Amino acid sequence: MFLEGKHALITGSTSGIGLAIARALRAEGAEIILNGLGEADEIAKLQEELGARFNGANLLDADAIENMMAEIGPVDILVNNAGMQHVSPVEDFPVDKWNAIIALNLTAAFHTSRLAVPGMKASGWGRIINTASAHSLTASPFKSAYNASKHAIAGFTKTIALELAQSGVTANCISPGYVWTPLIEGQIPDTMAARGLSREEVINDVLLAKQPNKKFVQPEEVGALAVFLCREEAGNVTGANWSIDGGWTAE
Repeated sequence: MFLEGKHALITGSTSGIGLAIARALRAEGAEIILNGLGEADEIAKLQEELGARFNGANLLDADAIENMMAEIGPVDILVNNAGMQHVSPVEDFPVDKWNAIIALNLTAAFHTSRLAVPGMKASGWGRIINTASAHSLTASPFKSAYNASKHAIAGFTKTIALELAQSGVTANCISPGYVWTPLIEGQIPDTMAARGLSREEVINDVLLAKQPNKKFVQPEEVGALAVFLCREEAGNVTGANWSIDGGWTAE
C-alpha cells in the first residue's frame, strides 16, 4: 500500500465520486479525512468503514475552510471534489444559485489549495486533484454557472501546477462525463422542466447522448484514476486535465 503515512482530504466525500475516491485512496493505505453532507449516523458508518476523520465544514464559508484546514493539519493529498449544480436559462438564473455554485465549485478549491500548499512544499511531496467535468472542456445550455466554474477550475489547476512544478507537488484535473451520482440524479428534474422532457428522455437523449459509448462513468473508475495520479510514476503528470467521459469531448 504505497500511500501509507499519507493524509488525504477529499471534499464532498460522503457520497458519489468523492466517496469512491476516498475508498480508493484508503485501499492504498492513505489516512482519510472526509468532508461533506449527510445524516450523522451514515457519516459515522463511513468513518468506521474507512477509519477516517470527518470535518463538516461549510465550504461556502472561507472562515470555515480556514478553521477546517487548521484543525486537520497538513495534508499530503488534497482532492477538491465538492460541487453543486443548477439548471436554468441565463436570464432566469437565480443570483444566489450562481454565487453558491461559484463559491463551492471554484472558490472553495482556491482556499483549500492555498492553505494546503505550504505543508506540501515543506515536505517536498503533494498531490492536488480537482474534480472538474467534461464541462471544463465543453459546454451545455442552461448550465452557465457550472460551465463557468468548471472551465475556471481547469485554468486554476494549470496555474498552480506551474507554480509548484519544481516543488514535488503536482496538480491535475479529472474531468468525468456523466457519472450516476446524487448530483446527476438531482439535476434531472430541473432539466425536465427547462427542456420540457420526460425523465427517460433526459437520461437517454440528454445525458447519455453526450457519451458516444452510451455508458455512465462509474465512480470507481474515477477513484482508480485518482490513485494513479498519486503514484510516483505520475510524478511528471501535472497541469493535465484527464477526461473520463466515454469519448464525449473527443467529438
